Amino acid sequence: MNHVADLASEHPPVARVSAATVEPRTPGTHAAPERRPLASVDRPTVSFELFPPRNPHAAPRLWETIRAIEDVRPDFVSVTYGASGKTRETSRTLVTQLLRETALNPIAHLTCVGTSRAEITTIVEEFLDEGVRSFLALRGDPPVGQPDWRPHPDGVDTAGELVELLREIESQRCIASPSQAVRARVRPLSIAVAAFPRGNAATGGTRAQDVASLLAKQEAGADFAITQVFYEADAYLGLVAEAREAGVVIPIIPGIIPATDPARLLRVQELSGVPVPSSLLDLLGNADDDLDRHRRGIRAGVDLINGVLDGGAPGVHLYTFNKHHAALDLLEGAQLTGSSRSATDSAPTHATPTTPEG
Repeated sequence: MNHVADLASEHPPVARVSAATVEPRTPGTHAAPERRPLASVDRPTVSFELFPPRNPHAAPRLWETIRAIEDVRPDFVSVTYGASGKTRETSRTLVTQLLRETALNPIAHLTCVGTSRAEITTIVEEFLDEGVRSFLALRGDPPVGQPDWRPHPDGVDTAGELVELLREIESQRCIASPSQAVRARVRPLSIAVAAFPRGNAATGGTRAQDVASLLAKQEAGADFAITQVFYEADAYLGLVAEAREAGVVIPIIPGIIPATDPARLLRVQELSGVPVPSSLLDLLGNADDDLDRHRRGIRAGVDLINGVLDGGAPGVHLYTFNKHHAALDLLEGAQLTGSSRSATDSAPTHATPTTPEG
């Protein structure tokens, strides 16, 4: 999925922007509709992506973010696994901590490229033994800088095959243990997969090819999909329309990055192949200062969220870079934090640091 977690960089904290600072939208943008309070059963889902701390010094900031997003009661948080499983132990540790120390529902990322079926089975068993019941099944990217690299001869080559293996492992556990079978009925295994609004640039795939892949992942047993980043609502809505026409019926959740730091956006573009619109870069580049840039980025993100929700998206999945301020500003501007206040009269619900976040 070319996860944006690998693109995070160190920046100072952000100045919170309340919905009151989101200026009136220009014609053609998506005004926030009146939506039901967060407690409504049909409210849009809200979720976040986190990644394991890269070093001990990053852990406090991560946990500050975890506690902040816990306050908005997200439906789930996903925890990245790293290319070729390079963060296997730290990812499992973080997922376990989230299960034991928070009210959050974690989804564990799992990649399969270059890994044997036996090793994947061991990894999955470890997660399941810790109580994990949700996975994001990804192919992953081959190692960089290894021209002679070859897939494992007894490996899993596609995300669809990984979904099948996850279902097989769960089935075997239920056969081996009646107790496990009962628990599996109470807490069924949930498997998410990736989707690509513009096609998977990492593999050179087109959107039509990704729709075919998404259909295969659905047939293998996937429950829902989360998209790669995109910047125009039509990219997401077009993917959904093509997928539905092809027979894909699982929910497709739009993955959205807070567009407040042009340098980060360009880094995302470099690693994911998803181009950043020049209009967005110009909007941020013409800001008067860092706070104005942040407000402009939040305003653009709110318009994007409203665009996909108005088009029928089931919710939003926010790539946080382990920072909560911009993500929570987006939710507040789109009226997805559970508040019934209007988008023009609400005040910040969190403490306001003095410098903007990238």
